[in-house]
Amino acid sequence: MFAIIDIETTGNSYKYGQITEISIFQHNGTEITDSFSSLVKPEMDIPLFITRLTGISNEMVKKAPHFYEIARKIVEMTAGRTFVAHNVHFDYKFVKEEFKRLGYDFSRKTLCTVHLSRKLLPGYKSYSLGKICAEKGIEINGRHRAAGDALATTKLFELLLKENEIRNYIDASKHLKLF
Repeated sequence: MFAIIDIETTGNSYKYGQITEISIFQHNGTEITDSFSSLVKPEMDIPLFITRLTGISNEMVKKAPHFYEIARKIVEMTAGRTFVAHNVHFDYKFVKEEFKRLGYDFSRKTLCTVHLSRKLLPGYKSYSLGKICAEKGIEINGRHRAAGDALATTKLFELLLKENEIRNYIDASKHLKLF
């Protein structure tokens, strides 16, 4: 039903940057059913400020698989599922662009936990992953690393599903977007 994803990248521009790490948690609406996580060797150097932020260095990805080597796994993990991420536009555009470079049209329905948080948890000053998780008591082990952020997003998503059920407030499917 859902593929909750986080990536780390060489920068903010999906047109010029590349993925350095990806983590996917398959979720059935109740619990995690499978997961995949991998460093990714980009076809460019990782800028120093990105290494300082994520801890991912050129040395770390030296022997990591290239995106094309894990692309099939990503397709399989996301097939028939909604692509969920915190600020989904960022993650989805990077993944879509990586597939475009391979000549593949990657297309999934998307759901943004930032937008859903604003609807279901109004009144917070910030909806950044770090701040909303801190406010809700969700621990992030490995901030700015794909697995740590994806797991925190999964926990936030579960909290949002419960909040939605309690309030019977919103039809989450109305917040699905196909890019």
